Amino acid sequence: MSNNQRIVEVSAADLPLHCPMPGQQAWCSHPRVFLDVEEKGEALCPYCGTLYKLKGWNGQPRRGH
Repeated sequence: MSNNQRIVEVSAADLPLHCPMPGQQAWCSHPRVFLDVEEKGEALCPYCGTLYKLKGWNGQPRRGH
């Protein structure tokens, strides 16, 4: 996976989600940051600006409080 891809669709199998994701090149990456994509169906990485979108998100948070 390229480190410069700006929109990434993820599935429940990718959770808990972090950026950079496994398979991205480590030598040019920022520190790992965990992202809460389950709350709004998408999350923006504060380091690189990659937008992660959760496949099949129905407009409701997946986790209850």
